[in-house]
Amino acid sequence: TNGEITRAAGRNPVFYRQRLFVRQIWGQGGGSERVESDFNQMAGTVDRNRWVLTMGNFSLLDVFDDNAYAKDPRTQFMNWGNWTYAAYDYAADSRGFGWGAVLEWYRGDWALRAGRMNTPQTPNGLAMDFALAKHFGDQIEIEHAHQWRGQPGKIRLLAYNNRAVMADFDQATAYLAQQGYPTQTGPAALIAVRGPVRSKQGIGLNLEQALSDQVGVFMRVMKSDGKTETLAFTEVDQSLSVGSLIKGNAWGRGQDSVGVSYMVNRLSDARKRFLQVGGVSFFIGDGRLNYRPEDIVELYYSWNAWKNIYLTADFQRVNNPAYNADRGPANFAGVRFHAEY
Repeated sequence: TNGEITRAAGRNPVFYRQRLFVRQIWGQGGGSERVESDFNQMAGTVDRNRWVLTMGNFSLLDVFDDNAYAKDPRTQFMNWGNWTYAAYDYAADSRGFGWGAVLEWYRGDWALRAGRMNTPQTPNGLAMDFALAKHFGDQIEIEHAHQWRGQPGKIRLLAYNNRAVMADFDQATAYLAQQGYPTQTGPAALIAVRGPVRSKQGIGLNLEQALSDQVGVFMRVMKSDGKTETLAFTEVDQSLSVGSLIKGNAWGRGQDSVGVSYMVNRLSDARKRFLQVGGVSFFIGDGRLNYRPEDIVELYYSWNAWKNIYLTADFQRVNNPAYNADRGPANFAGVRFHAEY
């Protein structure tokens, strides 16, 4: 429910490195365009046609799967399914970062980017594996910018392939049968059948479209194969999110904004079978599963309190949390304070 919460929790504050990377841009002409100051980006002018190389320690989401209306949990929607595809099992440590390289090619209205990132030594772990020739997360994305009825929009197609030591759900289900379906307190079956190196793939479509200067809409949809356990993100094999962002000009509050979205998350058949016989994965497992897709509504209002200070009220309603119709619905209310200088 909150993209700003990492999964490496503890009782005491801990300082850690998020990013340490270099970025090189090679201009290729085609005219110039202004790049505004932004997160991980300094203001300046670049060639419209260019190559961009990013290398070091960063998040894949710094480069891939951008969206003008649903990307930043500090200023927009908070739910994970609105700042990237929920089914995008992108390679990262348990805080969402890793080491690797991404090369981007910009040509007119088109952009193509490809990257390789290292994977955690164990699924959802903090320690990273630097054997990039054997264990890695590869992704490629193609993007096209367009105009529709005089308003800008973009469409992106992303595919990923992970190669890592992961557990196969069907093998884990067979292991539980051999053990007589014992009651578990953790992902023991997955750990027992983890390995050898396996692949996991997925493909997703990302759309953003301005309807006017004040209203924009978005959609993300992705399907992953769902044969293996979650490597680094969350327990979703098919995801859909749609929504809209509306600026407050209509009621005289041009710096305010309203967001509304609807998300649906689904599991693969292999993951469902594992959970239905009592399996426990990294995040979910009830000992039995009355399966229903998980659907979520999120609403927020961002109020510009003073200059660059914003207060946001956020509400989320989750039906069938953890895909179990015997659970929920669950309601979440949040307040966010955001200041920029």
